[in-house]
Amino acid sequence: MNKKFISKTPFGSVCIVWSVSEDVPKIFHILLSRPGWSAEEDALRMFPGAVKSSCAKIDDIADSIRAYLYGKDVSFSLREVDLSQCTRFQQSVLRAQYAIPRGQVSTYGLVAAHAGAPGGARAVGNVMATNPFPIIIPCHRTIRSGMQLGGFGGGVNMKRAMLENEGVMFDHAGRVVCKRLYYAPS
Repeated sequence: MNKKFISKTPFGSVCIVWSVSEDVPKIFHILLSRPGWSAEEDALRMFPGAVKSSCAKIDDIADSIRAYLYGKDVSFSLREVDLSQCTRFQQSVLRAQYAIPRGQVSTYGLVAAHAGAPGGARAVGNVMATNPFPIIIPCHRTIRSGMQLGGFGGGVNMKRAMLENEGVMFDHAGRVVCKRLYYAPS
């Protein structure tokens, strides 16, 4: 297992944990700093044997993550992430989440229904809480049914800031304002 640290983002450091599989670098986990805790501390705790290293592909992804966190419009691919560590249900939720475009949001319940688990909002929330690929799989684009943000691994302030960078609006009470939720029936 290898790790690559991204420093100098508006939200603290980010760590990409990766390995080579069949001569191709694959991301195993992305760790975000959160209030009171850094990505480096998480990496040391979760992956104590990981070696600090990189390669051209991981450097490109790190540059894209940094650019995204600075508000740039960046697209990510799932080709570089190792979804094999996730259950079939987790994969279906993560793929549904990945499909939500920049600047749009959905609810945990709508994502659950789209992933084939109507009534599974809580289960989707659990998948989002353990999303191994935040930023690449944009779990910050899922909110509560009452239009409140809900949780996020990097903290609720980071979630709001990323959504604002994507053009999502909020009312005076901090609720998301949007015309249509992604995956909502027409």
